[in-house]
Amino acid sequence: MIGYRLAVAADVALIHALLSEMAEAEGGVIGGGTEGLLQHGFGPEPRFRVVLAEEHGVTLGFCLFLPEYSSWRGAMGLFVQDVYLRHAARGKGMGRGLLAAALAEAQDWQPAFMALMVKRSNVLAVGFYQTLGFALRDASDPFILEGEGLTALMQP
Repeated sequence: MIGYRLAVAADVALIHALLSEMAEAEGGVIGGGTEGLLQHGFGPEPRFRVVLAEEHGVTLGFCLFLPEYSSWRGAMGLFVQDVYLRHAARGKGMGRGLLAAALAEAQDWQPAFMALMVKRSNVLAVGFYQTLGFALRDASDPFILEGEGLTALMQP
């Protein structure tokens, strides 16, 4: 039986392991350790939540999400930072289930939309999200500022 549950602090090592699997599958390495996950997700002021997908007591995937405010929509939303399913879980409806569980767990944010990013080269994921009704947000591309650039921005 497939079940979904909100992660707790005791799940941090498991979440980190799943993040590491996801990063490895994409040819990368996860940058942080369990300390950041514990502090930012399960500390006094949690900044994100995680839903775990389980079948017969085995964790097969997760969805890490956080609140997002859209000034253009004038509404709160839900941003999916990461969603990952182990290969054994694919094709069982667990991707849709994780997104639905995340939405259910975020009702206190009163989300009017759900947003996420997917690599254009990941045609299977693009097709999956399109079947759920996701569409390109707009003609923008995401940018990021980090490291030395972020430090430099803080300088007078």
